[in-house]
Amino acid sequence: MASTAMTGHLWWRGAGSNLRPSGYVLGRSLCWPGGPAAGTVGSLMQSEQNQSKSNLIRRGAALMAAMAVSLAALGVAPAAAEGPTPQACDGFDVDAGRVNPGARPASPGLAGRCLRINQIQVMGTHNSYKLDTTPEILQALFALDPVLAPELEYRHVGLAEQFDAQEVRQIELDVFADPDGGLYTDRKALQALGLPDEPAPALFEPGFKVLHVQEVDFNSSCLTLMECLGQVEAWSDAHPRHLPISILIELKDEDIPDPLNLGFVSPIHIGADELDALDAEIAAAFEPGDLITPDQVRGDHPTLDAAVRSDGWPTLRDARGKVILVMDNGGPVRDLYREGRPALEGRPIFTNADPGDADAAFVKVNDPEGNEAYIQSLVADGYLVRTRSDTPTVEARSGDTTRLQAALASGAQWVSTDYPVPGSSEFSDYVAQIPGGEPARCNPVNTGPRCASSLLERLRG
Repeated sequence: MASTAMTGHLWWRGAGSNLRPSGYVLGRSLCWPGGPAAGTVGSLMQSEQNQSKSNLIRRGAALMAAMAVSLAALGVAPAAAEGPTPQACDGFDVDAGRVNPGARPASPGLAGRCLRINQIQVMGTHNSYKLDTTPEILQALFALDPVLAPELEYRHVGLAEQFDAQEVRQIELDVFADPDGGLYTDRKALQALGLPDEPAPALFEPGFKVLHVQEVDFNSSCLTLMECLGQVEAWSDAHPRHLPISILIELKDEDIPDPLNLGFVSPIHIGADELDALDAEIAAAFEPGDLITPDQVRGDHPTLDAAVRSDGWPTLRDARGKVILVMDNGGPVRDLYREGRPALEGRPIFTNADPGDADAAFVKVNDPEGNEAYIQSLVADGYLVRTRSDTPTVEARSGDTTRLQAALASGAQWVSTDYPVPGSSEFSDYVAQIPGGEPARCNPVNTGPRCASSLLERLRG
């Protein structure tokens, strides 16, 4: 038996699963494409159907009104709008620090729509993949190079545990090109010390390898770039509400001293082909929607520099569950990466740039001491900045937090450490964490009084 139903403002006719669109409501008229003209409702439908239609419309209108009231209370504009009203965001931005007397208490949802990713500060880890140096090699290094050896006495847990237990939101990966595979499987230092050299199968695979120093400090929690990126992707997929994770990539190609003439391996030079191969591995590891890219941030602006100085960075709401890749290298590697693409057109990685250049969005300033005001000015101008709260084992041995305090006060969005939780240092109680016990805090340079760190990330619920 034929039936008539209405969903929203569409009318459907048919029987059972054969329901089909039959007309649509315009004001008080019912129209069928190719059918009777508007204004002939009375001749087309029985009076009780008209009454049913009117009731449905009234109920729909009431529901929409209720939704509009709820959204207005949240400071959220309708779906077609760009975002919350400026008044709703009063007090989140340092340049609009005034808070309306009638403004409702801030919520995670409103914070996510009002704040951008350059308005938070998180902790990261330095050489995030690094495990303990092989003890026998470390002991030999203390005899051969007593300056270098102490710098290797740190290590990290796996990446997923850093994200989970340590609330790290920025990591660093050192990568070496190995297009054919197997370049780093013949460890001469192990052999010279009479230790077994049993390289993992992953080292024979073609593609970038992740390690600290070839031949002497090569133990990594993920041996290939694809493995490391896969671990990030897996954790991100399991925690889609996380704040964006930054991956700092340093491309390495330098030889190291070989004082005993053991025949240490020479890394492959990083050239244009290697940079394209790096982009290809990133594309293979992530879906396009998983990344915050230079093209997205630049938008309609002529350069990245122009974009980040205005409205280029995405909001926290739009950046949740995503990854942003930045390059540690400057100099020739940066120049090659942006050759023919001055604003990083089509590239997935943000370069370590000079403010004012077309590719400028991220700036690395590793030492915050003496550079605190400079970093603050970069943050105020819209750039993302990475700095370091400690150098390998120096602060961990002394317990001195001077550099940590400078790093936090600078407003650098990413503060990198080797000691993200208590007990990380074997030498003292030194630890570097975001104040307040949250994974992130409101940036001290560019947020206003209405921002609260507790609003920034809630992984579950």
